[in-house]
Amino acid sequence: MTAPTAAGCAAPDQAAPLPASLDLEKETVITGLVTAESGEVVPGAYVRLLDSTGEFTAEVVTSAAGQFRFFAAPGDWTLRALSRFGNGDTTVTADRGINEVAVTVALA
Repeated sequence: MTAPTAAGCAAPDQAAPLPASLDLEKETVITGLVTAESGEVVPGAYVRLLDSTGEFTAEVVTSAAGQFRFFAAPGDWTLRALSRFGNGDTTVTADRGINEVAVTVALA
């Protein structure tokens, strides 16, 4: 079990390195960065992982550097970022290994 952070969130540190024991031939990792249209990173954004039907699967909060990470199954996913700058969606077809994704949020 992960110890809660100072903010009370029990989600893993999104900026932490991947565990050395992670077998990327068997695991699917969706990782990336949330930025505003201006290019500024967006810390504290809520990033939701939605399956191919649009159903909510998981949510994390971006790190101070705007980073996020999900461990998922291979397939089609939508990432939805919700932030003080606005919201943004992007899709990814994830395969085994590391899948890098950028999500840009636009002013609401």
